[in-house]
Amino acid sequence: MRKWLALLLAIVMVFAMAACTSEPKATETTEASSSEGSTAGPADKDVTLIFSVNAVPGDAHYEAMMKFKEVAEAKSNGSIKVDTFHSGSLFKQDQELAAVKSGQADIVYMSASWLSESSPWISMFSAGYMFKSYDHMTAALNGEVGQEVFNKVVDEQGVRPLKAFYLGTRQINLVKDKEIKVPSDLNGINLRMPNSDAWLFLGKALGANPTPIAFSELYMALQTGTVDGQDNPLPTVQSAKFYEVTKSISITNHLVDSVWPTINEAKWQSLSDNQKQIVLDAMEEARALCDDLNLSREAELIEFFKEEGLNVYYADIDAFSEEVLAKYLENKDMTATWDMDLFDKVQELGK
Repeated sequence: MRKWLALLLAIVMVFAMAACTSEPKATETTEASSSEGSTAGPADKDVTLIFSVNAVPGDAHYEAMMKFKEVAEAKSNGSIKVDTFHSGSLFKQDQELAAVKSGQADIVYMSASWLSESSPWISMFSAGYMFKSYDHMTAALNGEVGQEVFNKVVDEQGVRPLKAFYLGTRQINLVKDKEIKVPSDLNGINLRMPNSDAWLFLGKALGANPTPIAFSELYMALQTGTVDGQDNPLPTVQSAKFYEVTKSISITNHLVDSVWPTINEAKWQSLSDNQKQIVLDAMEEARALCDDLNLSREAELIEFFKEEGLNVYYADIDAFSEEVLAKYLENKDMTATWDMDLFDKVQELGK
């Protein structure tokens, strides 16, 4: 009996030693596989970005969205897929901010005016002569100052603007042939403005008598002399056919406007560092396309309006800027929420 017990114990010990001997081999194989994987680098996980805009096909901002999709998908080797929705087919303009905050949309175009509802200091970017020109605007918002602005938006609203795309610059368009050189040239001019306190303040700061009229009624108001003029970017003057009932345009550059492609912050943080850089690179290519399209169209329209019989004049931008901004700064109700450090940085870039 003792012999059988000894034999059984010996057999158990042999199996135990075999198991101990084979275990390191399995560990070595696992470690080798792991090391091999890390050499190649972890593969980016697949992600889908839902990009919703109200722009229509043919619009520069639609074309920019499609450029972003093309570049992001190509550079990521397909790990980034961009689903695009245009013409407000997924979310209307007044729904977009809530959609990107909730994550129902991943990327939308935002404007300073929409974002200022939750971050009132951003309203300063809708003020007259915050920017004197396109070059001033893009240097500020697509540079270090813009990054500071965008980071504040992330902290306050949980969404991240990525770039500033050029929207257009508002100019003065009058029924009569009148050159507007300095603000005093607008004295006595009934200038149509959108019906809001901010817009009416801008009209008064420009030196005019601001007159609120709905956009849908503006053509008739110009035709009948209810107002003496209106302000809009040049593409709007063409598309709304205001040139048919006006005689002059003065290039005042009083509001250089932009839209900010904005991504849900949680979605942004879910991307790998490599994917984040691809998104930024793709968005920069989209911005360049958008800006070039809008700038070239504005330049072409100057000649178009001249051919249609309108005279085009060029205002003293520095004179306008100095006087208009002074009126904003004098109005403490208007500027109470502004971030004056950021304001000063932007103005310094315009000198």
